[in-house]
Amino acid sequence: MKYIASYSLRVILYLILIAPLLLFIAYAFSTRWFFPQPFPVEWTLTTFQRAIDDSRTLSSMAQGIWIAVLVSLLSLILALPAARVLGLRKFRGRQLAWLLLFLPTVIPPLAIGMGLNILFLRIGLAGTIAGVVLAHIIPTLPYTIFTLSSAFARFDENYEFQALALGASPWHIFFKVTLRMLAPSLIVATLFAFLISWSQYLLTLLIGGGQVITLPILLFSAASSGNPSTIAVLSLLFIAPPVVVIAATARQLNQHGNEIREQY
Repeated sequence: MKYIASYSLRVILYLILIAPLLLFIAYAFSTRWFFPQPFPVEWTLTTFQRAIDDSRTLSSMAQGIWIAVLVSLLSLILALPAARVLGLRKFRGRQLAWLLLFLPTVIPPLAIGMGLNILFLRIGLAGTIAGVVLAHIIPTLPYTIFTLSSAFARFDENYEFQALALGASPWHIFFKVTLRMLAPSLIVATLFAFLISWSQYLLTLLIGGGQVITLPILLFSAASSGNPSTIAVLSLLFIAPPVVVIAATARQLNQHGNEIREQY
């Protein structure tokens, strides 16, 4: 009896999780679906094909992916030295440093966006991809630093010292020892940075100023039009890159785990 109740609860939770996705699919690939009809009357690819053929859809997806990739790379580059210090060293003011790093997650995004908008207007970065990338780094950096600092807290520097004693150059140690040992955390940090940047709407709107159009901007614009089919198609396209990135991340982590098990 307990097993049946547990199984039923799991099925209900799964249905709740996938219900929005099923609804998006139904609206995206159907037409003439009106209340109180339980299911669409006619299935069609017209709405989906129309959205794909729209140059704004593909360009906004490409631009959003490009921005998310740049933000991920820059966040890792900036986070690595800070995470190493915070994870390995004990120093006065360490808690204050953590507080300052996590302030962007506490301050309302609108306040950050308005301040950045004023600053970027003065220095000529408003309405540019570079300005949007820099703005996206602000919410992504705390998560990448936290993820990598947790890895550095378990990091054994003796491996680096041994490689140095054997004659390895600093760059060789960094790429062949440090990064390989941090590989799982680097993958997870990259995932966080990509997902946060990809889903940014407010900062992209404020800093992009209508010149930088990503898929969230296009999706919110379509939502105001009230066309459920278009909204559903754009929502599915919005979900697609995160699903691919998460699947690739899980595969990489699984391969890394298998390599470690084979070594031991």
